[in-house]
Amino acid sequence: MTRKEQIKGAYKQLGGSATFYDGMMTYSTLPGKAICRLVWNMNGEKNLEYLTRALSGVPEDFSGKLLEVPVGTGVLTMPVYKDLPNAEITCLDYSADMMAAAEKRAKAAGLNNVTFRQGDVGALPFNDETFDIVLSLNGFHAFPDKDAAYRETFRVLKKGGTFCGCFYIQEGCRRTDWFIEHLYVPKGFFTPPFETEQTLRARLASMYEDVTVSSVEGMGIFRCRK
Repeated sequence: MTRKEQIKGAYKQLGGSATFYDGMMTYSTLPGKAICRLVWNMNGEKNLEYLTRALSGVPEDFSGKLLEVPVGTGVLTMPVYKDLPNAEITCLDYSADMMAAAEKRAKAAGLNNVTFRQGDVGALPFNDETFDIVLSLNGFHAFPDKDAAYRETFRVLKKGGTFCGCFYIQEGCRRTDWFIEHLYVPKGFFTPPFETEQTLRARLASMYEDVTVSSVEGMGIFRCRK
């Protein structure tokens, strides 16, 4: 199954169990579609495109150790992990409620190779160079101490390992920037300062090799090698 097929499968599997967050992440419910279009200027095709790019750093035959932080509700990644039976996957989130939803989803999918830990990305409870891949989807724009998050994700990644994912960046879409500044930040959903595509590329290039940074509207997508 291709990565796009896995993501589309995540959309279809939601059914009536979709929360507002899940529907927005997967462009699969009427409220979710409305937010994607209004705030993020994204239709279903753009939504699928940025997620496919963000997950491109995880090989379809991956069999090493992967850390996902934050895991959120697992709505996007559990269908991907289902096709990685030989991988050793650790999912971490600061929110116990989010993680509980992801654990429930993993159990329903029969995933025995996925473990969950509650923790802070700014102080990851893992040894240096533990993981072959660190995946972070839609997390860095919310982390209060971004410098610590960058340091810690780098620290636990093995030499030659891949750091990949996506998060909100400024200057990609004026409409999105307005909503982030006037709604998401005051509500505490996102925490400044935020990267632009240029600053993200420069930051990652100062730490990693083979850095690739792109964007779809206000969503920055990255993949790099330690």
